[in-house]
Amino acid sequence: MDILNIVAETGGERIDRFLSGNLGDLSRSYIQKLLKEGHIEADGKPVKANYKVSPGEEITVRLPEPENTEILPEDIPLDILYEDDDILVVNKPKGMVVHPSAGHSSHTLVNALMFHCKDRLSGINGVLRPGIVHRIDKDTTGSLLVCKNDHAHQVLAEQLKEHSITRRYHAVVHGNLKEDAGTVSAPIGRHPTDRKKMSTRAVHARSAVTHYRVLERFGDYTYIECELETGRTHQIRVHMASIGHPILGDAVYGPARCPFRLQGQTLHAKTLGILHPATGEYMEFDAPLPEYFRKLLDTLRRKNKLAL
Repeated sequence: MDILNIVAETGGERIDRFLSGNLGDLSRSYIQKLLKEGHIEADGKPVKANYKVSPGEEITVRLPEPENTEILPEDIPLDILYEDDDILVVNKPKGMVVHPSAGHSSHTLVNALMFHCKDRLSGINGVLRPGIVHRIDKDTTGSLLVCKNDHAHQVLAEQLKEHSITRRYHAVVHGNLKEDAGTVSAPIGRHPTDRKKMSTRAVHARSAVTHYRVLERFGDYTYIECELETGRTHQIRVHMASIGHPILGDAVYGPARCPFRLQGQTLHAKTLGILHPATGEYMEFDAPLPEYFRKLLDTLRRKNKLAL
């Protein structure tokens, strides 16, 4: 059974609306079904659909295992940046879904992890997400942390909750940023009309903070580094689009047409820093830029040089 925990930052909202706005993968009708069956709790007590959340409450959602769900190990090569008895850090390639879901029951990172790790993965997030403590989008590349046991998962989940994990991304955005560095502080929630998107204009949103700095300028485009203070769904993509600089290749939050041959957004989870769950030692991992990203930078540098 998957267990999801969310801390309410504001109050007064019906719990089904609150969860549908914060859990984009679950429909409101399914959430109401879970409420009716007693699978949702507020501070450890089962609640009904008319319950209104209070600030600071921890909402727990228990997702029953789908019937006849069998996630099979698959011999898919992994680019492993680090591995020990407690954790695994992989460099996720573009186009790979992190865990099975509707429409993606195979060829996911979890299928590959099950083959590589056998039965040595944490079980806290259930059969569909063994070992997964956080995730990155299908077309985002880079560092992803995997837990091999429940103790490691609990420790690192707490670090995520406290925003103490270092997460630095590299991206190329449209336009020429005015400042060399800045911060976007804008709450993010489910888009009011398009449930597949997130938005800074959502009625029910959670605080989100992204720090950015310019690495290189190319006139019409800017190469930047973003550091996450929080970790909301699509956070960097939404925040950069909200200030008029969507990520190059992001057809969801940016222009539909891209002048370069790209597969999704140019976003790479480059640096990941954690306190090791067993030793307490600070460790930092760096995922090298993928080939497509390096080639794009070379192309932009050549064009920029010719324009000077």
